[in-house]
Amino acid sequence: MWRDNLISGKGIYEWADGRVYSGEWKKNMMDGYGIYTWQDGRYYVGNYKNDKKEGYGVYRWADGRVYLGNWLQGKQDGIGTYVLPNGILKKAEFKNGERIRFIEDAAFNQTEIDT
Repeated sequence: MWRDNLISGKGIYEWADGRVYSGEWKKNMMDGYGIYTWQDGRYYVGNYKNDKKEGYGVYRWADGRVYLGNWLQGKQDGIGTYVLPNGILKKAEFKNGERIRFIEDAAFNQTEIDT
């Protein structure tokens, strides 16, 4: 939906290179819940604020790794979970997009999930 010549509300945008965003918009920026996909298999499902990942979201890389956790200004932030391609879970702490440390939790880490 357009307001004052800006995209606002729910909608889908497709780029020429195959990227697609389907979700909420505010003043031409991704803002609210959305799904962003790339042609190589990557995707992000979660929240955006001012065109950046913000709040809880799930990001999947083309190689099968998955991050589930919080984002701040487009970067991983706080406690999150990595799921490796082999199904192993790793809990970690992130700050400004950088992994600070893996969190040792015998009940959590090294546990395989059913896929």
